[in-house]
Amino acid sequence: MQMDDALDYLDEIDSFKRYGRVNRVVGLMIESQGPESSIGDVCYIHIGKKKKSTILAEVVGFKGENVILMPYTELNEIAPGSLVEATGSPLEIKVGSALIGKAIDSLGRPLDESSLPRGLTSVPTDQNPPNPLKRPPIHEPIEVGVRMLDSLLSVGKGQRVGIFAGSGVGKSTLLGMIARNTTADLNVIALIGERGREVREFIEKDLGPEGLKRSIVVVATSDQPALMRIKGAYTATAIAEYFRDKGLNVMLMMDSVTRVAMAQREVGLAVGEPPTTKGYTPSVFAILPKLLERTGTNEVGTITAFYTVLVDGDDMNEPIADTVRGILDGHFVLDRALANKGQYPAVNVLKSVSRVMNQISAPAHVQAAERLRQFLSIYINSEDLINIGAYKKGSSAEIDEAIRLYPLITAFLKQRTHEKISIDESIQQLYRITGKGD
Repeated sequence: MQMDDALDYLDEIDSFKRYGRVNRVVGLMIESQGPESSIGDVCYIHIGKKKKSTILAEVVGFKGENVILMPYTELNEIAPGSLVEATGSPLEIKVGSALIGKAIDSLGRPLDESSLPRGLTSVPTDQNPPNPLKRPPIHEPIEVGVRMLDSLLSVGKGQRVGIFAGSGVGKSTLLGMIARNTTADLNVIALIGERGREVREFIEKDLGPEGLKRSIVVVATSDQPALMRIKGAYTATAIAEYFRDKGLNVMLMMDSVTRVAMAQREVGLAVGEPPTTKGYTPSVFAILPKLLERTGTNEVGTITAFYTVLVDGDDMNEPIADTVRGILDGHFVLDRALANKGQYPAVNVLKSVSRVMNQISAPAHVQAAERLRQFLSIYINSEDLINIGAYKKGSSAEIDEAIRLYPLITAFLKQRTHEKISIDESIQQLYRITGKGD
């Protein structure tokens, strides 16, 4: 029987290598005559006359009988007639527990230029989302260690949340707090399109040694080709899926999904797609649901995901923000006005929502959170009258109560960067402020 299996396997092996030749390079795009390949296949482009080397590229389209490729690295030294070798398979990376504590690139190579550890497993970066009927409902909270989130915007194991923010409002700091304080078994952090300076700063300052020792960081900086930035998101998701399938509760953090969309727009425009909504090509809106739906629950484990979304000019209705908000299970909005007041994390509680909070929290907890939101809303709506002295005490019992509670609420919403607070302690503090509880 084993011999029959071996013979069947040998019959399936393609013993031929397929080659083509580069005949044109335009911008980001390489056009070659051959080889026979499919969309998503990886190819090697052989370059150099004296010192032979190869460039990895991916098939992204076809033009007549020619193959359109995009490189994972720079186009240097590619010349007319350069040999293109087809691998016949999509990109795969090596994954395993030995990667924990390391920073890698989009192809799974350690950034410190060390060799890959032994005993890793090959997995494809592009996979299908779980069957929707095989996704268990989210019924259990996960502790993120940020008081305002655990108490007012509770996150469930397997929930997917968007963090919407303009530049410089504190999203990287918030991600670092979550990575250090969460009770998840493992963090997978994707830094997509970041400045090179910020990568080490995030790892050493925001994440810290405590966070790094149970994290895998995937880095694709802004200077890298568009395909590397896209693959950074796919690689990080594939790593999270691998550990989820081992039964772990994984925390995936991607900063930012907007830069993934921008990279896909570059690819789409290069292969001839028409620009549609604000210059984004149709493929951008096709890949976003597929990428974001890969996370969440399955029959074995969970991936709790946080995706940051850059909102240009703090416009929450721009195309990528609007699309992502419609796919995810909640959104946290970072408000520049709160950051300017020195309130960190600068999450605007009244504009944010967790769509699974009612399913995972006790009724008393939900009531207390609603009560705090109510008093915060009452105060903010009356703030101008209060500040100019036009409001007279005793005119409204609700406003009087909101004025009394406002200093306690603002203190509750603030948290120092390296301050860790358990979810039970956060909820008890919420009960003390609102007078609601068990």
